[in-house]
Amino acid sequence: MKTLTIMRIVGSILIVASYFVVLHVNTTAGVIIHLVADVCTIPYFVKKKTWDMVIMLMFLSAIGIKKLI
Repeated sequence: MKTLTIMRIVGSILIVASYFVVLHVNTTAGVIIHLVADVCTIPYFVKKKTWDMVIMLMFLSAIGIKKLI
Protein backbone atom coordinates (compact mmCIF):
# COMPACT_ATOMS: atom_id res chain seq x y z
CA MET A 1 0.00 0.00 0.00
CA LYS A 2 1.05 3.55 -0.53
CA THR A 3 2.14 5.62 2.45
CA LEU A 4 -0.69 8.16 2.18
CA THR A 5 -3.29 5.40 2.04
CA ILE A 6 -1.86 3.81 5.17
CA MET A 7 -1.84 7.21 6.88
CA ARG A 8 -5.50 7.69 5.94
CA ILE A 9 -6.44 4.30 7.36
CA VAL A 10 -4.54 4.95 10.59
CA GLY A 11 -6.08 8.40 10.80
CA SER A 12 -9.58 7.00 10.36
CA ILE A 13 -9.00 4.49 13.14
CA LEU A 14 -7.63 7.24 15.37
CA ILE A 15 -10.69 9.41 14.73
CA VAL A 16 -12.95 6.65 16.02
CA ALA A 17 -10.62 6.04 18.96
CA SER A 18 -10.53 9.75 19.80
CA TYR A 19 -14.32 9.87 19.89
CA PHE A 20 -14.33 7.00 22.40
CA VAL A 21 -11.60 8.63 24.49
CA VAL A 22 -13.44 11.98 24.57
CA LEU A 23 -16.65 10.30 25.73
CA HIS A 24 -15.29 7.76 28.18
CA VAL A 25 -11.78 8.68 29.31
CA ASN A 26 -10.48 12.23 29.03
CA THR A 27 -11.38 15.15 26.81
CA THR A 28 -7.83 16.49 26.50
CA ALA A 29 -6.39 13.12 25.50
CA GLY A 30 -9.22 12.62 22.99
CA VAL A 31 -8.57 16.01 21.41
CA ILE A 32 -4.86 15.25 21.09
CA ILE A 33 -5.61 11.90 19.44
CA HIS A 34 -8.03 13.63 17.07
CA LEU A 35 -5.41 16.23 16.10
CA VAL A 36 -2.91 13.44 15.36
CA ALA A 37 -5.58 11.74 13.24
CA ASP A 38 -6.16 14.96 11.32
CA VAL A 39 -2.44 15.34 10.65
CA CYS A 40 -2.41 11.76 9.31
CA THR A 41 -5.43 12.17 7.03
CA ILE A 42 -5.08 15.69 5.61
CA PRO A 43 -2.14 14.88 3.23
CA TYR A 44 -4.19 12.12 1.59
CA PHE A 45 -7.13 14.43 0.95
CA VAL A 46 -4.85 17.20 -0.35
CA LYS A 47 -3.32 14.76 -2.85
CA LYS A 48 -6.78 13.58 -3.95
CA LYS A 49 -7.93 17.23 -4.15
CA THR A 50 -10.97 16.64 -1.95
CA TRP A 51 -10.91 20.18 -0.65
CA ASP A 52 -14.18 19.83 1.24
CA MET A 53 -12.56 17.22 3.50
CA VAL A 54 -9.42 19.32 3.92
CA ILE A 55 -11.47 22.36 4.94
CA MET A 56 -13.63 20.33 7.31
CA LEU A 57 -10.63 18.66 8.98
CA MET A 58 -8.82 21.97 9.32
CA PHE A 59 -11.93 23.51 10.87
CA LEU A 60 -12.20 20.61 13.34
CA SER A 61 -8.47 20.92 14.08
CA ALA A 62 -8.90 24.61 14.86
CA ILE A 63 -11.69 23.73 17.30
CA GLY A 64 -9.46 21.07 18.89
CA ILE A 65 -6.52 23.44 19.23
CA LYS A 66 -8.80 26.01 20.86
CA LYS A 67 -9.99 23.33 23.29
CA LEU A 68 -6.39 22.54 24.23
CA ILE A 69 -5.58 26.18 24.87
